[in-house]
Amino acid sequence: MQLAAAKNTSTTEDHYLKIIHAKTAALFESACEMGAMISNASEEQRQALHAFGHNLGIAFQLVDDALDFGNGSGLEAQLALDKNIGDDFREQKITLPIIFAYREGSEDERKFWDRTLKHGEQNDGDLEHAISLLAKYDTLTKTKLRAEHYASKAIQAMALFPKSEMRTALEQTVAFCIAREK
Repeated sequence: MQLAAAKNTSTTEDHYLKIIHAKTAALFESACEMGAMISNASEEQRQALHAFGHNLGIAFQLVDDALDFGNGSGLEAQLALDKNIGDDFREQKITLPIIFAYREGSEDERKFWDRTLKHGEQNDGDLEHAISLLAKYDTLTKTKLRAEHYASKAIQAMALFPKSEMRTALEQTVAFCIAREK
């Protein structure tokens, strides 16, 4: 699915969420659900851990997508992050920040995305221009807000379980996932 959507600037948010479900969320779901299965948890608890993993996986991937373009505090600060800034852009991957910018952009801006991502014609300065377009439409913030939505759903899934060190550790994992940009 991801390969089929690569370079496809008409990818929708819904389609992209299906991609990250199959790519990242399914892995997180399986890991969380296995713990329930190994411990002979109830079906309700297994489903809660499945939902926790699903939502954590989506939140994790959305934060990762935003971090690919930095943290929104200027190119120098972005380049100082451990993550290589612009890898997804250079690999012509369509991610949620780009989907937002493409959808909201002008005809000339969409032509830029088509040239750089769909056709792979990238020149010096194109990454900086891409980052400026993402900032213009505040797409990193919008992507992080989507991630926070899924993080909240992950925390809600844990409400079934009594307060404990393990539940706290899982909730802290969600918080770390969202805050890892800082």
